[in-house]
Amino acid sequence: MQYYSLNNNSPKVSFQEAVVKGLAPDKGLYFPEEIKSLDATFFQNIDSYSNNEIAFELIKQFVGDEIPTTILKKIIADVLSFDFPLIEVEKDIYSLELYHGPTMAFKDVGARFMARCLSYFNKRNPTQVTVLVATSGDTGGAVASGFLGVKGVDVVILYPSGKVSDIQEKQLTTLGQNIRALEVDGVFDDCQAMVKEAFLDTSITTKMQLTSANSINIARWLPQMFYFTFAYKQLKMSFRAESRNKKLIFSVPSGNYGNICAGMMAQKLGLPIDLFIASTNANKVVPTYLETEIYEPKPSIQTIANAMDVGDPSNFIRIEKLHENNFEKLKNNLHSYSFTDDQTRDAMQNLYANHNYIADPHGAIGYLGVKKYLESNNAQCIFLETAHPIKFLPVIDPKIASEIKIPEQIKSVLGKEKVATQISEYSELKVFLLN
Repeated sequence: MQYYSLNNNSPKVSFQEAVVKGLAPDKGLYFPEEIKSLDATFFQNIDSYSNNEIAFELIKQFVGDEIPTTILKKIIADVLSFDFPLIEVEKDIYSLELYHGPTMAFKDVGARFMARCLSYFNKRNPTQVTVLVATSGDTGGAVASGFLGVKGVDVVILYPSGKVSDIQEKQLTTLGQNIRALEVDGVFDDCQAMVKEAFLDTSITTKMQLTSANSINIARWLPQMFYFTFAYKQLKMSFRAESRNKKLIFSVPSGNYGNICAGMMAQKLGLPIDLFIASTNANKVVPTYLETEIYEPKPSIQTIANAMDVGDPSNFIRIEKLHENNFEKLKNNLHSYSFTDDQTRDAMQNLYANHNYIADPHGAIGYLGVKKYLESNNAQCIFLETAHPIKFLPVIDPKIASEIKIPEQIKSVLGKEKVATQISEYSELKVFLLN
Protein backbone atom coordinates (compact mmCIF):
# COMPACT_ATOMS: atom_id res chain seq x y z
CA MET A 1 0.00 0.00 0.00
CA GLN A 2 1.27 3.44 -0.96
CA TYR A 3 0.29 6.69 0.73
CA TYR A 4 0.28 10.18 -0.75
CA SER A 5 0.05 13.64 0.72
CA LEU A 6 -3.30 15.40 0.45
CA ASN A 7 -1.32 18.54 -0.41
CA ASN A 8 -0.09 16.62 -3.50
CA ASN A 9 3.45 17.97 -3.35
CA SER A 10 5.41 15.12 -1.78
CA PRO A 11 6.54 11.68 -2.97
CA LYS A 12 4.39 8.63 -2.28
CA VAL A 13 5.53 6.54 0.67
CA SER A 14 5.05 3.08 2.18
CA PHE A 15 2.99 2.35 5.29
CA GLN A 16 6.17 2.28 7.37
CA GLU A 17 7.38 5.63 6.02
CA ALA A 18 3.97 7.22 6.58
CA VAL A 19 3.90 5.98 10.19
CA VAL A 20 7.46 7.07 10.93
CA LYS A 21 7.12 10.48 9.26
CA GLY A 22 3.62 11.21 10.54
CA LEU A 23 3.23 14.31 8.38
CA ALA A 24 4.33 14.64 4.75
CA PRO A 25 7.16 17.08 3.90
CA ASP A 26 4.66 19.41 2.21
CA LYS A 27 2.70 19.57 5.53
CA GLY A 28 -0.06 17.39 4.09
CA LEU A 29 -1.79 14.45 5.74
CA TYR A 30 -1.08 11.02 4.30
CA PHE A 31 -3.96 9.18 2.62
CA PRO A 32 -4.07 5.65 1.14
CA GLU A 33 -3.62 5.53 -2.62
CA GLU A 34 -6.33 2.87 -2.92
CA ILE A 35 -9.27 1.77 -0.75
CA LYS A 36 -10.75 -1.65 -1.53
CA SER A 37 -14.22 -2.43 -0.20
CA LEU A 38 -14.56 -5.72 1.63
CA ASP A 39 -16.89 -8.42 0.35
CA ALA A 40 -20.49 -7.72 1.41
CA THR A 41 -20.73 -11.18 2.96
CA PHE A 42 -18.15 -10.15 5.55
CA PHE A 43 -20.55 -7.62 7.06
CA GLN A 44 -23.57 -9.85 6.52
CA ASN A 45 -21.88 -12.55 8.60
CA ILE A 46 -20.11 -10.21 11.01
CA ASP A 47 -21.47 -11.99 14.07
CA SER A 48 -19.50 -15.11 13.13
CA TYR A 49 -16.15 -13.31 13.48
CA SER A 50 -14.23 -12.45 16.64
CA ASN A 51 -13.21 -8.84 17.25
CA ASN A 52 -9.60 -9.71 16.46
CA GLU A 53 -10.61 -11.29 13.15
CA ILE A 54 -12.72 -8.25 12.27
CA ALA A 55 -9.87 -5.85 13.03
CA PHE A 56 -7.42 -7.87 10.93
CA GLU A 57 -9.74 -7.87 7.89
CA LEU A 58 -10.26 -4.11 8.20
CA ILE A 59 -6.62 -3.10 8.57
CA LYS A 60 -4.64 -5.62 6.50
CA GLN A 61 -4.88 -3.81 3.15
CA PHE A 62 -3.51 -0.62 4.71
CA VAL A 63 -0.51 -2.37 6.25
CA GLY A 64 0.15 -4.64 3.28
CA ASP A 65 3.13 -6.97 3.59
CA GLU A 66 5.18 -4.53 5.69
CA ILE A 67 4.26 -6.33 8.90
CA PRO A 68 4.03 -10.14 8.64
CA THR A 69 0.54 -11.56 9.17
CA THR A 70 1.49 -13.40 12.35
CA ILE A 71 3.01 -10.24 13.87
CA LEU A 72 0.07 -8.07 12.80
CA LYS A 73 -2.38 -10.48 14.40
CA LYS A 74 -0.35 -10.41 17.63
CA ILE A 75 -0.37 -6.61 17.58
CA ILE A 76 -4.15 -6.59 17.15
CA ALA A 77 -4.65 -9.09 19.97
CA ASP A 78 -2.51 -6.95 22.26
CA VAL A 79 -4.29 -3.71 21.28
CA LEU A 80 -7.79 -5.16 21.72
CA SER A 81 -7.29 -6.58 25.20
CA PHE A 82 -10.38 -4.85 26.64
CA ASP A 83 -14.11 -4.62 25.89
CA PHE A 84 -16.19 -2.20 23.79
CA PRO A 85 -19.69 -2.67 25.21
CA LEU A 86 -22.78 -1.34 23.46
CA ILE A 87 -25.27 -0.20 26.11
CA GLU A 88 -28.94 0.44 25.37
CA VAL A 89 -29.77 3.78 27.00
CA GLU A 90 -33.31 4.08 25.66
CA LYS A 91 -35.23 2.55 22.79
CA ASP A 92 -33.13 2.72 19.62
CA ILE A 93 -30.43 4.81 21.34
CA TYR A 94 -27.20 3.10 22.36
CA SER A 95 -23.95 4.20 23.95
CA LEU A 96 -20.75 2.65 22.61
CA GLU A 97 -18.40 2.74 25.60
CA LEU A 98 -14.82 3.22 24.44
CA TYR A 99 -13.24 3.89 27.83
CA HIS A 100 -12.42 0.43 29.14
CA GLY A 101 -8.74 0.53 28.14
CA PRO A 102 -5.65 1.43 30.18
CA THR A 103 -6.18 5.23 30.09
CA MET A 104 -9.99 5.04 29.90
CA ALA A 105 -10.32 6.88 26.58
CA PHE A 106 -11.15 5.89 23.00
CA LYS A 107 -7.65 6.90 21.94
CA ASP A 108 -6.16 3.82 23.61
CA VAL A 109 -6.85 1.77 20.47
CA GLY A 110 -5.01 4.03 18.03
CA ALA A 111 -2.17 4.89 20.41
CA ARG A 112 -1.50 1.24 21.27
CA PHE A 113 -1.67 0.16 17.62
CA MET A 114 0.73 2.87 16.51
CA ALA A 115 3.15 2.19 19.37
CA ARG A 116 3.34 -1.49 18.50
CA CYS A 117 3.79 -0.82 14.77
CA LEU A 118 6.56 1.66 15.51
CA SER A 119 8.19 -0.80 17.90
CA TYR A 120 8.22 -3.43 15.15
CA PHE A 121 9.68 -1.02 12.59
CA ASN A 122 12.33 0.18 15.06
CA LYS A 123 13.76 -3.33 15.33
CA ARG A 124 15.18 -2.71 11.87
CA ASN A 125 15.86 1.01 12.35
CA PRO A 126 18.84 2.12 14.46
CA THR A 127 17.64 5.74 14.54
CA GLN A 128 15.94 7.00 17.70
CA VAL A 129 12.43 8.30 16.93
CA THR A 130 10.81 11.19 18.79
CA VAL A 131 7.02 11.11 18.91
CA LEU A 132 5.82 14.71 19.12
CA VAL A 133 2.16 15.09 19.99
CA ALA A 134 -0.30 17.83 20.94
CA THR A 135 -3.24 17.00 23.19
CA SER A 136 -6.46 18.69 24.20
CA GLY A 137 -7.12 16.05 26.84
CA ASP A 138 -7.06 12.30 26.34
CA THR A 139 -4.54 11.91 23.51
CA GLY A 140 -1.63 12.70 25.81
CA GLY A 141 -2.48 10.02 28.36
CA ALA A 142 -3.20 7.39 25.71
CA VAL A 143 0.05 8.10 23.87
CA ALA A 144 2.04 8.18 27.11
CA SER A 145 0.64 4.80 28.16
CA GLY A 146 0.89 3.25 24.70
CA PHE A 147 4.53 4.23 24.16
CA LEU A 148 5.81 3.85 27.73
CA GLY A 149 9.06 1.92 27.64
CA VAL A 150 9.02 1.33 23.86
CA LYS A 151 12.65 0.87 22.82
CA GLY A 152 14.04 3.48 20.47
CA VAL A 153 11.17 5.92 20.99
CA ASP A 154 11.05 9.16 22.97
CA VAL A 155 7.70 10.91 23.49
CA VAL A 156 7.18 14.66 23.91
CA ILE A 157 3.61 15.75 24.72
CA LEU A 158 2.39 19.36 24.46
CA TYR A 159 -0.75 20.27 26.37
CA PRO A 160 -2.50 23.61 27.10
CA SER A 161 -2.00 24.81 30.66
CA GLY A 162 -5.19 24.78 32.76
CA LYS A 163 -7.29 23.36 29.94
CA VAL A 164 -7.11 19.64 30.64
CA SER A 165 -8.66 17.94 33.65
CA ASP A 166 -6.50 17.09 36.68
CA ILE A 167 -6.71 13.36 35.95
CA GLN A 168 -5.85 13.85 32.28
CA GLU A 169 -2.83 15.93 33.33
CA LYS A 170 -1.70 13.24 35.78
CA GLN A 171 -1.90 10.60 33.06
CA LEU A 172 0.51 12.45 30.78
CA THR A 173 2.92 14.04 33.30
CA THR A 174 3.64 11.28 35.83
CA LEU A 175 4.92 8.26 33.93
CA GLY A 176 8.57 9.26 33.47
CA GLN A 177 10.94 6.96 31.54
CA ASN A 178 10.75 7.95 27.86
CA ILE A 179 7.71 10.24 28.32
CA ARG A 180 8.15 14.03 28.72
CA ALA A 181 5.45 16.70 28.99
CA LEU A 182 5.45 20.35 27.97
CA GLU A 183 2.83 22.61 29.55
CA VAL A 184 2.02 25.32 26.99
CA ASP A 185 0.76 28.79 27.89
CA GLY A 186 -2.05 28.79 25.35
CA VAL A 187 -4.83 26.65 23.86
CA PHE A 188 -4.76 23.33 22.00
CA ASP A 189 -4.48 25.05 18.62
CA ASP A 190 -1.23 26.68 19.82
CA CYS A 191 0.12 23.25 20.79
CA GLN A 192 -0.88 21.78 17.43
CA ALA A 193 0.65 24.72 15.53
CA MET A 194 3.97 24.22 17.37
CA VAL A 195 4.00 20.52 16.52
CA LYS A 196 3.34 21.22 12.84
CA GLU A 197 6.05 23.91 12.76
CA ALA A 198 8.58 21.51 14.26
CA PHE A 199 7.89 18.99 11.50
CA LEU A 200 8.75 21.63 8.91
CA ASP A 201 11.85 22.96 10.69
CA THR A 202 14.85 21.49 8.91
CA SER A 203 17.17 22.60 11.71
CA ILE A 204 15.33 19.98 13.80
CA THR A 205 14.43 17.31 11.26
CA THR A 206 18.01 17.04 9.94
CA LYS A 207 19.18 16.19 13.46
CA MET A 208 16.37 13.90 14.68
CA GLN A 209 13.52 11.73 13.37
CA LEU A 210 10.15 13.20 14.33
CA THR A 211 6.78 11.53 14.04
CA SER A 212 3.33 12.44 15.33
CA ALA A 213 0.91 10.37 17.40
CA ASN A 214 -2.05 12.66 16.85
CA SER A 215 -4.78 11.34 14.60
CA ILE A 216 -2.94 12.92 11.69
CA ASN A 217 -0.76 9.77 11.83
CA ILE A 218 -2.32 6.96 9.81
CA ALA A 219 -1.45 4.35 12.44
CA ARG A 220 -3.36 6.36 15.06
CA TRP A 221 -6.27 7.18 12.76
CA LEU A 222 -7.10 3.98 10.86
CA PRO A 223 -7.48 1.52 13.80
CA GLN A 224 -10.39 3.60 15.05
CA MET A 225 -12.40 1.87 12.32
CA PHE A 226 -12.46 -1.22 14.52
CA TYR A 227 -14.97 -0.24 17.14
CA PHE A 228 -17.56 1.11 14.71
CA THR A 229 -17.63 -2.39 13.30
CA PHE A 230 -17.69 -3.96 16.79
CA ALA A 231 -20.75 -1.83 17.57
CA TYR A 232 -22.49 -2.97 14.40
CA LYS A 233 -21.74 -6.59 15.28
CA GLN A 234 -23.29 -6.20 18.74
CA LEU A 235 -26.30 -4.34 17.37
CA LYS A 236 -26.86 -6.94 14.65
CA MET A 237 -26.83 -9.72 17.23
CA SER A 238 -29.53 -7.95 19.27
CA PHE A 239 -31.75 -6.49 16.51
CA ARG A 240 -35.38 -6.20 17.41
CA ALA A 241 -37.74 -7.15 14.61
CA GLU A 242 -39.26 -3.64 14.55
CA SER A 243 -35.79 -2.03 14.29
CA ARG A 244 -34.26 -4.27 11.63
CA ASN A 245 -34.97 -1.97 8.69
CA LYS A 246 -34.28 1.32 10.40
CA LYS A 247 -31.34 3.46 9.34
CA LEU A 248 -28.16 3.18 11.40
CA ILE A 249 -26.72 6.50 12.59
CA PHE A 250 -23.50 7.16 14.51
CA SER A 251 -23.18 10.35 16.55
CA VAL A 252 -19.53 11.12 17.24
CA PRO A 253 -18.30 13.82 19.65
CA SER A 254 -15.93 15.64 17.32
CA GLY A 255 -12.89 17.86 17.88
CA ASN A 256 -10.04 17.04 15.50
CA TYR A 257 -12.36 14.77 13.45
CA GLY A 258 -10.07 11.74 13.35
CA ASN A 259 -12.60 9.47 15.05
CA ILE A 260 -15.55 10.24 12.80
CA CYS A 261 -13.22 10.11 9.79
CA ALA A 262 -12.23 6.56 10.77
CA GLY A 263 -15.91 5.65 10.96
CA MET A 264 -16.33 6.98 7.43
CA MET A 265 -13.41 4.84 6.32
CA ALA A 266 -15.19 1.78 7.78
CA GLN A 267 -18.27 2.88 5.86
CA LYS A 268 -16.13 3.11 2.70
CA LEU A 269 -15.04 -0.49 3.27
CA GLY A 270 -18.69 -1.54 3.31
CA LEU A 271 -19.91 -1.15 6.90
CA PRO A 272 -23.63 -0.31 6.46
CA ILE A 273 -23.80 3.06 8.23
CA ASP A 274 -26.46 5.38 6.80
CA LEU A 275 -25.35 8.69 8.26
CA PHE A 276 -22.89 10.32 10.65
CA ILE A 277 -23.52 13.14 13.09
CA ALA A 278 -20.59 15.30 14.14
CA SER A 279 -21.71 16.52 17.55
CA THR A 280 -19.68 19.49 18.73
CA ASN A 281 -19.39 21.98 21.56
CA ALA A 282 -19.03 25.74 20.98
CA ASN A 283 -16.23 25.05 18.48
CA LYS A 284 -18.52 24.81 15.47
CA VAL A 285 -16.42 25.26 12.34
CA VAL A 286 -17.97 22.18 10.70
CA PRO A 287 -21.65 22.84 11.60
CA THR A 288 -21.20 26.33 10.14
CA TYR A 289 -19.56 24.91 7.02
CA LEU A 290 -22.43 22.50 6.40
CA GLU A 291 -24.88 25.40 6.71
CA THR A 292 -22.98 27.96 4.62
CA GLU A 293 -20.42 26.01 2.53
CA ILE A 294 -17.81 28.38 4.03
CA TYR A 295 -14.99 26.62 5.89
CA GLU A 296 -13.36 29.11 8.22
CA PRO A 297 -11.15 27.92 11.11
CA LYS A 298 -11.53 29.93 14.30
CA PRO A 299 -9.56 30.31 17.54
CA SER A 300 -10.65 27.51 19.85
CA ILE A 301 -13.14 28.19 22.65
CA GLN A 302 -12.69 26.58 26.06
CA THR A 303 -15.62 24.37 27.15
CA ILE A 304 -16.36 21.63 29.67
CA ALA A 305 -15.83 19.08 26.86
CA ASN A 306 -12.16 19.99 26.55
CA ALA A 307 -11.06 17.24 24.15
CA MET A 308 -13.24 18.92 21.51
CA ASP A 309 -11.84 22.42 22.01
CA VAL A 310 -10.40 22.55 18.49
CA GLY A 311 -10.90 25.49 16.15
CA ASP A 312 -8.96 24.11 13.17
CA PRO A 313 -9.62 20.35 12.89
CA SER A 314 -6.78 18.59 11.07
CA ASN A 315 -8.67 15.56 9.77
CA PHE A 316 -11.49 17.35 7.98
CA ILE A 317 -9.43 17.34 4.78
CA ARG A 318 -9.50 13.53 4.88
CA ILE A 319 -13.27 13.57 5.33
CA GLU A 320 -13.58 15.76 2.24
CA LYS A 321 -11.35 13.37 0.29
CA LEU A 322 -13.49 10.38 1.30
CA HIS A 323 -16.42 12.26 -0.27
CA GLU A 324 -14.46 13.13 -3.42
CA ASN A 325 -14.28 16.79 -2.34
CA ASN A 326 -17.95 17.06 -3.26
CA PHE A 327 -19.92 19.22 -0.83
CA GLU A 328 -23.30 17.67 -1.68
CA LYS A 329 -22.00 14.12 -1.17
CA LEU A 330 -20.55 15.15 2.17
CA LYS A 331 -23.72 16.91 3.28
CA ASN A 332 -25.77 13.80 2.45
CA ASN A 333 -23.57 11.69 4.73
CA LEU A 334 -22.82 14.13 7.55
CA HIS A 335 -24.99 16.24 9.80
CA SER A 336 -23.45 18.39 12.50
CA TYR A 337 -24.89 20.14 15.53
CA SER A 338 -23.32 22.41 18.13
CA PHE A 339 -24.30 22.47 21.83
CA THR A 340 -23.56 24.79 24.73
CA ASP A 341 -22.08 23.89 28.10
CA ASP A 342 -25.49 24.39 29.72
CA GLN A 343 -27.10 21.98 27.25
CA THR A 344 -24.32 19.50 27.94
CA ARG A 345 -24.86 19.70 31.71
CA ASP A 346 -28.60 19.25 31.21
CA ALA A 347 -27.96 16.16 29.05
CA MET A 348 -25.75 14.61 31.73
CA GLN A 349 -28.48 15.26 34.30
CA ASN A 350 -31.18 13.81 32.03
CA LEU A 351 -29.20 10.67 31.24
CA TYR A 352 -28.67 10.00 34.92
CA ALA A 353 -32.13 10.94 36.20
CA ASN A 354 -34.21 9.29 33.47
CA HIS A 355 -31.99 6.44 32.24
CA ASN A 356 -29.63 5.74 35.15
CA TYR A 357 -26.69 6.33 32.83
CA ILE A 358 -23.62 8.38 33.72
CA ALA A 359 -22.00 10.10 30.75
CA ASP A 360 -18.98 12.34 30.50
CA PRO A 361 -19.43 15.75 28.76
CA HIS A 362 -18.27 14.42 25.38
CA GLY A 363 -20.63 11.44 25.45
CA ALA A 364 -23.44 13.77 26.55
CA ILE A 365 -22.83 15.90 23.46
CA GLY A 366 -22.95 12.76 21.32
CA TYR A 367 -26.29 11.92 22.95
CA LEU A 368 -27.58 15.45 22.25
CA GLY A 369 -26.71 14.97 18.57
CA VAL A 370 -28.81 11.81 18.52
CA LYS A 371 -31.78 13.51 20.19
CA LYS A 372 -31.59 16.44 17.79
CA TYR A 373 -31.56 14.13 14.76
CA LEU A 374 -34.46 12.03 16.07
CA GLU A 375 -36.68 15.11 16.41
CA SER A 376 -37.45 14.75 12.69
CA ASN A 377 -36.13 11.29 11.77
CA ASN A 378 -36.64 7.64 12.66
CA ALA A 379 -33.49 5.57 13.11
CA GLN A 380 -31.32 3.42 15.33
CA CYS A 381 -28.62 5.62 16.78
CA ILE A 382 -25.31 4.94 18.49
CA PHE A 383 -23.44 7.71 20.28
CA LEU A 384 -19.81 7.30 21.26
CA GLU A 385 -18.94 7.56 24.94
CA THR A 386 -15.31 8.47 24.45
CA ALA A 387 -13.89 8.87 27.97
CA HIS A 388 -14.68 7.69 31.49
CA PRO A 389 -16.71 10.25 33.48
CA ILE A 390 -14.18 10.03 36.35
CA LYS A 391 -11.92 12.32 34.33
CA PHE A 392 -14.43 15.15 34.47
CA LEU A 393 -15.62 15.26 38.08
CA PRO A 394 -15.34 19.08 38.40
CA VAL A 395 -17.96 19.60 35.67
CA ILE A 396 -20.31 16.78 36.71
CA ASP A 397 -23.10 17.38 39.20
CA PRO A 398 -21.85 16.41 42.69
CA LYS A 399 -24.76 13.99 43.20
CA ILE A 400 -23.82 12.14 40.04
CA ALA A 401 -20.11 12.38 40.75
CA SER A 402 -20.60 10.72 44.14
CA GLU A 403 -21.88 7.61 42.33
CA ILE A 404 -18.72 7.22 40.23
CA LYS A 405 -16.22 4.72 41.58
CA ILE A 406 -12.55 5.40 40.93
CA PRO A 407 -11.25 2.72 38.51
CA GLU A 408 -7.90 1.04 39.14
CA GLN A 409 -6.44 2.66 36.01
CA ILE A 410 -7.02 6.08 37.59
CA LYS A 411 -5.96 5.15 41.13
CA SER A 412 -2.55 4.19 39.79
CA VAL A 413 -1.69 7.80 38.79
CA LEU A 414 -3.44 9.91 41.43
CA GLY A 415 -0.63 9.82 43.99
CA LYS A 416 2.17 10.52 41.52
CA GLU A 417 3.96 13.85 41.15
CA LYS A 418 3.45 15.95 38.04
CA VAL A 419 6.61 16.61 36.02
CA ALA A 420 6.24 19.13 33.18
CA THR A 421 8.29 21.87 31.54
CA GLN A 422 6.48 25.16 30.92
CA ILE A 423 6.82 26.86 27.54
CA SER A 424 4.98 29.64 25.73
CA GLU A 425 6.69 29.97 22.34
CA TYR A 426 7.84 27.71 19.52
CA SER A 427 11.48 28.73 20.09
CA GLU A 428 11.29 27.10 23.53
CA LEU A 429 10.01 23.85 22.02
CA LYS A 430 12.85 23.92 19.53
CA VAL A 431 15.47 24.35 22.25
CA PHE A 432 13.86 21.56 24.30
CA LEU A 433 13.95 19.12 21.38
CA LEU A 434 17.50 19.90 20.29
CA ASN A 435 18.85 19.69 23.82
